[in-house]
This record gives sequence, C-alpha cells and structure tokens, in this order.
Amino acid sequence: MELITYYDDLKKSDFVRRAAETYLVRMLVIGMGVVISVVVARVLGPEGRGLYAVAVSLGAIGVQFGSFGLHSSNIYYVSRDKKILAGLSANSLVVSFLVGGFGSLLAWFTFQTWPALAPINGTLLALSLLWIPFGLAYFLLQNLLIGLQDMRGFNKIELIGKALNLLLIALVFFGGFISVESFFSAGIVVIFFGMIFVLWVLSKGFKGPFRHSWKLFKGGFHYGFKAYLAAFFSFMVLRIDILMVKQMLGSEQTGFYSVAVNMADLVIVLPTIIGTLLFPKLAAMTDEKRKWEQVKRALRGVGFFMLLATLALVFVTHPLIKILFGKAFLPAVPAFLWLLPGVFMIALNTLLMNYFASTGMPWVTVYSPAFAALLNIGANLILIPRYGIVGASLSSVLAYGSMLAFSAVYILIVHRRDAKSQRKAVY
Repeated sequence: MELITYYDDLKKSDFVRRAAETYLVRMLVIGMGVVISVVVARVLGPEGRGLYAVAVSLGAIGVQFGSFGLHSSNIYYVSRDKKILAGLSANSLVVSFLVGGFGSLLAWFTFQTWPALAPINGTLLALSLLWIPFGLAYFLLQNLLIGLQDMRGFNKIELIGKALNLLLIALVFFGGFISVESFFSAGIVVIFFGMIFVLWVLSKGFKGPFRHSWKLFKGGFHYGFKAYLAAFFSFMVLRIDILMVKQMLGSEQTGFYSVAVNMADLVIVLPTIIGTLLFPKLAAMTDEKRKWEQVKRALRGVGFFMLLATLALVFVTHPLIKILFGKAFLPAVPAFLWLLPGVFMIALNTLLMNYFASTGMPWVTVYSPAFAALLNIGANLILIPRYGIVGASLSSVLAYGSMLAFSAVYILIVHRRDAKSQRKAVY
C-alpha cells in the first residue's frame, strides 16, 4: 500500500513532471551529442579525438576556475529574490570577460613562456583559451535560468545549441575543413550564440537596471566562495585524469579514455538533471525536515535507476562502443567498465551536494572534493603507469567513493546533533 501511494505521489508531482520533461529533452540533446562524438572520433581517429578532448577539458577547467562560485550563488539568490535578476546577469558578464579574459591571457603567456607545461599547442591551445570567457558567460547565465526554475527555457536553449553544433560539424565535414581545430571552433560558435540567446531570454524578466552591482557581488561572496572551491575541486576530480593521461600516455590513449569518460557522463545525466532541479526547490524551502525527506525520495529513485543502468551496461558496453565508435576504440571498454562503480557513487553524491548547497554550503562541500582531488592525482601517479587508462578509472572510483563517504558521515553527524538538540529542547 505504501509503495502504491509513493508512485501515486510521483505521478502527481510537478517536480517529477519537470524532471521527466527535462530528461526527454536531454535525451534528444545527448542523441545529437553522441552523433557529434562519433563523427569526431571516426574522422579524427584516437589521437585526434584525444587532442579534442584535452582542448575541451582545458577550456572547461578554465570556466570552473573563473566562475568565482557565481554558478551556485546565482541559483541560490535568484531563487529567493527574482528582482535581482538584472544585477546578477550583469555581474555574470563582468566576471566572465574580466576574470575569464584575464585568466586566458595569463594562461597563454604562461604556456608560451614554459611550453613544456602546455597540454596542447598552437592554434588549438589559443582556441581552448578563447573558449573560456564565452563559455563562462554561457554557464553563469544558464544557471540563472535554473534558479528561476525556467527549465523549458533552459531545455530549449540546450536543444537549439546542440542542433546548431551538429549542423556546423556537418558543414565542416562536407566542406572538407577536417581538423581538430575546425571541429573545436564549431563549439565556440555555438557557445557564443548560446550566450546571446540566454541573455535575451533572461532580459524578459529584468525588474531593475541591467548594470553591475558590487553590493550583490559582495553579498554573495561568502556563499559563492565556498561554492567556487567546491565546484573547482569537484571538476578537478572529474577531469584532471584526462590531462594526466595525456601527459603520461599520449594522445591516442587519451582518445580511448575520453570515450570512456564521455559514456560515464551520459550515464549520470538523470541524476544530474534531478540534482539541478532539486537545488532551487530545496533552497526555497524553510522546513529542514521536509527538505531532507525530499532528498531521501530522490536518492531512492536515483539509486534504483543507477543500479539497473550500471548492471545493464556491463553486458552491452563492448558491442555499443564497437557499433558507435568502431573497433579502433575497443580499448575504451575496460576503462569504462571499471568506471561504473564510481559512476554509481557520484550519481548519489550529486544529489547530496545539491542538498548541502541548499542549506547554505557547509564546508563539507569544499573539503570533500578537495581531498578527492588530491587522492585522484596521487592515485593516478601510481596507477596510470601500472595499469594505463584502467588505472585512471580506478583512481576515479577511489575519489568518487571518498566523496560519498564524506557526505554520508557528515549527514550522520548533523542528524545526530539535531536529534540531541531536539531531546534537550523537550526536557
């Protein structure tokens, strides 16, 4: 009876409806992304695919490094007060082009001065650094849409952007401009137009002047700084291994490993969507007990889904990679299979981290991924030389497991403390 009531509540839930709608759109986006990934892999081969993955990772790390935590603080504050949307939008652009632009120039100067530090070189390096300010602006503005809980607008922009990317890839391919740089440039064009489109959608909700507000920036700095550290270390956990594989094993092995990582990213799409939708909903709730109940329901559903998905993938990964990417990419199979336990753990931890963010960003959101990032780097240094890209997968599993363990212990401590406080209040 309780199970029937649970599923009846799910069917009536607006949250579930929006999650399902977002998931369906995301599946379309992923479908187009898979086509792009397959085309890039088959046309460029393992080595070219590896260079492409490193360029994307370098640009993405730059975006995370330059965000100043605004991606989370934007969601947190606009979900509580929609009147500050214009100021937050202006702040996002200022940070993107001042901090992101300066960071890109500094990185270029550093890599030109010490070329041995550069994971890639020449035009591809310049393009990956150019990606940073535009990618940062797109990222921060998109998170304002999430804070407004305008998931339809968010989904529409994602869908249009991926369709445009697919079109540009096709034009590059049939135009004969086949190179890592040309494929990567198509992504920069998409990011630029995506940024303009998001800003246009947001402008419809502006209630005040569209100008930079130091007061807003300073007011959100405490929350944003912790969010910044948390996101940066989390991203390092997820992406530092690609750069380490490139430095230690070369471009071809990086191409294999990037396919495994991309497939892992696809598996955690649903938990990521649910966490993204859950954050603004939880941030707007004041009843901590109801908030935790909502998270537990999400954990049960995601845990069940991920268990089925990971078990199924054990049997279909080999033929799937062979069909999509070709025999040349079959070395990615063991790396992906060894990643699966970590994928299950990071899916659950994604929900917990969004829960923590909604409670004011406790320090566990910083020291957990910071420890995991150090563990990942140390384990990679030991395991990659011994086991190749499987070693990188094992390092990731250790890092993801440590993050989930930190989260579980923190929740246990907090709930025990709260229970003691309630008993003292009664007596």
